[in-house]
Amino acid sequence: MRKIKIAQIGTNPNSHGQDILNCMKNMPDLFDIVGYALPENESEKFPDCMEIFEKIPQMTVEEILNNPDIEAVTIETEEIYLTKYAILAAEHKKHIHIEKPGGLNLKEFEYLISVAKKNNTILHFGYMYRYNPYIMRLMDRIKNGQLGRIICVEAQMNCYHTLPLRQWLKTFKGGTMFFLGCHLIDMILQIQGEPENIISLSRASKVDGIDSEDFGMAVFEYKNGVSFAKTSSVELGGFTRRQLVVAGTKGTIEIRPLEFFEEFPKQTTGYREVFSNDWLADSKIEFTDEFCRYDDMMISFAEMVSGKKENPYSYDYELMLYKCILKACGM
Repeated sequence: MRKIKIAQIGTNPNSHGQDILNCMKNMPDLFDIVGYALPENESEKFPDCMEIFEKIPQMTVEEILNNPDIEAVTIETEEIYLTKYAILAAEHKKHIHIEKPGGLNLKEFEYLISVAKKNNTILHFGYMYRYNPYIMRLMDRIKNGQLGRIICVEAQMNCYHTLPLRQWLKTFKGGTMFFLGCHLIDMILQIQGEPENIISLSRASKVDGIDSEDFGMAVFEYKNGVSFAKTSSVELGGFTRRQLVVAGTKGTIEIRPLEFFEEFPKQTTGYREVFSNDWLADSKIEFTDEFCRYDDMMISFAEMVSGKKENPYSYDYELMLYKCILKACGM
């Protein structure tokens, strides 16, 4: 497969931008990183994020967009600027890997989708759980009907964030539901599709006097049941119980933790399945080999750009997901 000439636009300490860039550095056979741009004063705002850019040429956004040899970009600015720069990239027919879930404005996001469609631009979002090997296996089993009709999905993504990050969550309505809950909503929608109704239950814990919505919960109403997503930035020990539980008429599968860092960035995850109606049925528990949450994601992006594979997530799905995220955040 040919190398992809790529550049990065922006960074921030609360996104995966540094990890994505480092991942591409470790894949020199797939990516030729030709430059980066810091359009929103990131070098002054986030000096601790600058080391990763050493030995990479600094460019302006205009130089990146107008360089015909650069066929793809990673958009890793702060959330409030994501759609702005993704639109510029799509208008210049660049293929895009963008931090999730996108900016804060629905009309801008709809325009991004329309431009990407028109120019046949790949729009690839940083939902890393799409590439978790055991979540992928679970999705295959659901599609194959092994769990029967899905009754309920329970998804949790919790941790205990630093004070500055919890203050930063006030940047957007929904706080941690927008920041982390988008991953959970993506999984619920992949499994059950668009819900009939979404009830937003985000709250401010007021821990340390912070009034951002650092506790997020949303209920998804379906014709035959109810599912939920819950995310917290103030749960001690929350990281190790991040989980996805899918209950169907033929069986239940639980993945917990969704990931566990043994040695960053390598992770493992736990997998439990039950296919018996015995209340005390033994369950099978497995633990994965170590994997990097970003490797398969960026390999897949390179394959999409090179034409080796199609993006399994359509423009319409990404728009529906984004709208559901906004509703779950109370927007």
